[in-house]
Amino acid sequence: MPLGANKAAIMGVSGVSTGDVVLLYDTDHSGVSSAAITSGITSTYGEYIFKFYNINPSTNAAAFQFNGSIDGGSNYNVPKTSVWWSAKHQEDDGGTHLTYSTTYSLDNATGYQFLFAAGNGADESLAGEIHLFNPSSTTYLKHYIFRVSGYGGDDENYDCHGAGYFNDADDNIDAVNFSVASGNFDGTIKMWGVK
Repeated sequence: MPLGANKAAIMGVSGVSTGDVVLLYDTDHSGVSSAAITSGITSTYGEYIFKFYNINPSTNAAAFQFNGSIDGGSNYNVPKTSVWWSAKHQEDDGGTHLTYSTTYSLDNATGYQFLFAAGNGADESLAGEIHLFNPSSTTYLKHYIFRVSGYGGDDENYDCHGAGYFNDADDNIDAVNFSVASGNFDGTIKMWGVK
């Protein structure tokens, strides 16, 4: 279903026509350990935008993460190199920070890209987005950027940023998986294709 020009502008893709931003995936998840998107990521679009809303883990501070696949979702183990940094502010005003994390930044690693670890309280969650660029290229690496806002398992607000690339120039990224490192999660995940 194509988005209107106003919605496209709100999503940060202004200047495109109505048919250039298309909602391809929209699923409410409940009590799942992972959510795989195994269709719709093709050469039709040069950019894919994934947005996730009210992701609430069952395990306090369980890592919410993602990975890509080059074989339709049979394996999620594409090498990635990335950077991850965050700003935080404690709810009780007890402290702040601006930090680059070597723990969550990847060095040609096949494991999942950490996004954030939210609290599991009834009112605690995370939300954010990932932009994946040109996943069907067979010439270039596949770059991504992300931003996440969340209520941490330590009662702090975080604003997390990251960027990286899938280190595979020869194969298509044709599936993406979102998961938590422990337990299950509830929340909504959507994917748009952008021409």
